[in-house]
Amino acid sequence: MAQPKRIVIVGGVAGGASAAARARRLSEDAQIVLFERGEHISFANCGLPYHIEGRITDRQALLVQTPQRMHEWFRIDVRTRTEITRIDREAKEVVAVDRVTGREYRESYDALVLSPGAEPVRPPIPGAKSPLVFTLRNLDDTDLIAKQVTLLAGPPGAEAGTGDMDAMIGPIEPRKPRRAVIVGGGYIGLEMAEALRGRGLDVTLVELIDQVMGPIDREMASPLHEELRHQGVDLRLNTSVTRFDAAGDGLRVELSTGESISCGVAVLAVGVRPEVTLARDAGLDLGPCGGIAVDEHLRTSDPDIFAVGDAVEVRDVVSGRETLIPLAGPANRQGRLAADNILGRASVYRGTQGTAICKVFDLAIGMTGLSEKALRKAGIQYEKVYVHPLHHAGYYPGAVPMCLKLLFSPDDGRVLGAQAVGREGIDKRIDVLAAAIQARMTVFDLEEIELAYAPPYGSAKDPVNYAGFVAANALRGDGPLCHVEEVLSLRDDQLPLDVRMADEVAGGTIPGARHIPLGELRDRLGELPRDKEILAFCQIGLRGYLACRILAQHGFRCRNITGGYKTYLMTTSR
Repeated sequence: MAQPKRIVIVGGVAGGASAAARARRLSEDAQIVLFERGEHISFANCGLPYHIEGRITDRQALLVQTPQRMHEWFRIDVRTRTEITRIDREAKEVVAVDRVTGREYRESYDALVLSPGAEPVRPPIPGAKSPLVFTLRNLDDTDLIAKQVTLLAGPPGAEAGTGDMDAMIGPIEPRKPRRAVIVGGGYIGLEMAEALRGRGLDVTLVELIDQVMGPIDREMASPLHEELRHQGVDLRLNTSVTRFDAAGDGLRVELSTGESISCGVAVLAVGVRPEVTLARDAGLDLGPCGGIAVDEHLRTSDPDIFAVGDAVEVRDVVSGRETLIPLAGPANRQGRLAADNILGRASVYRGTQGTAICKVFDLAIGMTGLSEKALRKAGIQYEKVYVHPLHHAGYYPGAVPMCLKLLFSPDDGRVLGAQAVGREGIDKRIDVLAAAIQARMTVFDLEEIELAYAPPYGSAKDPVNYAGFVAANALRGDGPLCHVEEVLSLRDDQLPLDVRMADEVAGGTIPGARHIPLGELRDRLGELPRDKEILAFCQIGLRGYLACRILAQHGFRCRNITGGYKTYLMTTSR
């Protein structure tokens, strides 16, 4: 492909701005025009809830790149507040409308990059168009929410200030009701729950399904439910909002349970959909998930048009199927690679694996690869283990437990996915496992992977190693696994065996379990039936594994309940 002289980019933020900067680094000769219908071409949208909370006090800090700097550094022609309304593929032109003056004009291109992003879903709930019902996508939304929250909570104090918001809003009087309703328990919903609690508001979080953070598996969301309730969030699972009604200065929110809640602000955070209107109207192919279809070079069905970011369908690294994964990291990489390909440097986008992490008050939830429910939906065979290690050496002060779920192929042990939740060290482990998935590593590799160790940072057997040991033992036949789902529907020829100490059992056990502490097991083998399969368990899995090794060598059929009683509680919690 001949090197184009004129590159037009529609949309900034992660994908479009990255494409523009990369294109200039590769070519000083190209003419690069970046259109953005908003005021800002590149802002930290992941930081918006933290600005509303007041944790990020300087609004300007959210501006990753400005039009002025893009021109000074890269000599890019940036046109903000300008919307592209149509693509004329035959003429290789776009139709632009200046949103300030209303002037319409055409701009030609040799190569076109679409980075329209994704738009928040506004479900057809009666009253959802109320000015007190918000979505969060950009800085304008942030300012509107911040202003309303400040009206409810009163002027920002030293402990929860919003910096330049004081000057923006001026002296105000707090008003009632001091409650916010958040609809949806995904990333934005969870981050907004923390942000609004941080501003002193009461918060009700309404989620349609039986868990928050829908991409993860249900049991891994259980600690998040506990944390939300512990932090004072009124969590309503298996519940929907049926309507919003004006009520004085606020809203009355009707729920599917028949209850109503009075609030001063509501935030819709039920998800996003790819913004594909421009591409669809231009006749570009869409994929099976509704996003813009692109090849491995980020090229659309028109060879002169590329697309990047939240609007495109990508190949899932694990399943190989097309999917939508709206994350900033992949969008940045896609923008860079699109510019490479436009300017003659053949680069391939290898796919997305959904690596992500979310802060939920004092917890972090991280994930990479496919979840158990996604593997099941895709028809991919898998096995799973749970481990609950400390995040660093137990003898060093401050060690806290985490829960790590590892999903892998039962055939060759290839790592398929992982989820982890805890107070510390979650990002480190998920990052390692994300790299393992990219490298197509197996659980046997995880046994051998060498990670940095010192007591303040980890253990000689890191949680990643530990998960690898448990999974590899299962594949070798040294530690056959039993899952909680089996325990919940026991057969007559199975017996749960609790090998914890008596004081631990006093706090609860699996119904129908026989209790023999691990230290007494060898001397009490006669108490166990040999015509039943023994399902051993302890608190987190290690003693259950040791019990199985003892029983197997004495002729018993035995499996270890992976993750122990802790995983049982996570799975059965509501």
